[in-house]
This record gives sequence, structure tokens and C-alpha cells, in this order.
Amino acid sequence: MILGMSTATYTVLHVVLSLLGIVSGFVVIFGLIRNRRLDSWTSVFLASTALTSISGFGFPFEHLLPSHKVGIVSLLVLAVTIPARYVFHLTGRWRSTYVVGAAIALYLNVFVFVVQAFLKVPALKALAPTQTEPPFVVAQLMVLAVFIALSVLAVKRFRDKPVQAMARAA
Repeated sequence: MILGMSTATYTVLHVVLSLLGIVSGFVVIFGLIRNRRLDSWTSVFLASTALTSISGFGFPFEHLLPSHKVGIVSLLVLAVTIPARYVFHLTGRWRSTYVVGAAIALYLNVFVFVVQAFLKVPALKALAPTQTEPPFVVAQLMVLAVFIALSVLAVKRFRDKPVQAMARAA
């Protein structure tokens, strides 16, 4: 039992939060590339991504695992990204801080998704049983390259006005 749920139910909740974070994160990143804030999607993305990282610590463990380290990094990134958006309202350098932070948080979710795919999908596990084999490394390098490209595009194209300025203009 974890938080009053069976381990299976808790796992499903964790996976659903993770997938929600990934899907909404891609919507947000592509919105930023199109110079759109997408406030509702952003809220869903940031909340589900934070909850994914937090819920990862709910599983029983005896020592700090690589997944915990990724969760810690994700929470640290979100600890800067969320204020950049909601406290500093994307003003000045906080705009690019938010964009890069959102991209890193999404990347970390996708990174873990790829790890889990290579652990759980039999065909992928056969290709890289220890996750040190070339197929796994190539897959993770391709994901990293895609995220670097998306991040650069988003930083260059997202030229949003600060939230406060938009509110005054309305």
C-alpha cells in the first residue's frame, strides 16, 4: 500500500501523471515555438510534471536510485521554472529561463519514458538489456538532439509580452 492505494493503483496514477506531463509538455513547447503561452496547458504541464517527480518518491526503495536523482533534478528545474512563469511573469531574462526550464522538465520526463520503454517493452529490452548497448544510447542521444533543437527554436520564437503588461492592455 502506498498512500492508501495498492502499489498497482499508485503505479497507474504515477504513469498517467507522467504521460499527461509529456503530452501537455509537447503542446506547451510547440505553443512556445508558435509564440503562444497556452496558459491552461502550461498549468497542466507544470502541475503534472511536478506531481510525477514527487510521486516517484512514494514507491518503496532502500537506496537512492537513478530515477530519484532525475526526479530531484526535475524538481529543482521546476523550482526555477514555475516562479519564472507565475512570479516573475516572463519579464526580462525570466522569459528564456521559463522556456529553457520547461524544455528541460519535459526532456527529463521523456528521458525517463525512454528508459522505461527499454525496461518494459520486450523488443526494446532485447535490444538493450542493460541499457548500455548502442540502441539505448542512440535513442537517448536522438531524444537529446530533438530537445536541444526544440529548446533553441522556442527561445528564439517565444517573444511573449509579460503577463502584467497584457493585463493592462486589455
